[in-house]
Amino acid sequence: MSNQEILDLAMTLKPVERLLIIDGLLRSLDEPDHKIDELWAVEAEKRLSAYREGRVEGIPMEEVFKE
Repeated sequence: MSNQEILDLAMTLKPVERLLIIDGLLRSLDEPDHKIDELWAVEAEKRLSAYREGRVEGIPMEEVFKE
């Protein structure tokens, strides 16, 4: 079955059924990558250590979020 045939068939479904398919497809694309999570955790620890050791300065929240 071609992609177009699948799409045509999906379009015959009720809106709720199409939503379930859309949700399933989106979830399949948004699976967590544990390697990236590990890399970010290491980076966060490095940044926190640098802050605590005074090697970098923090920026006040108000300054970060001001327009």
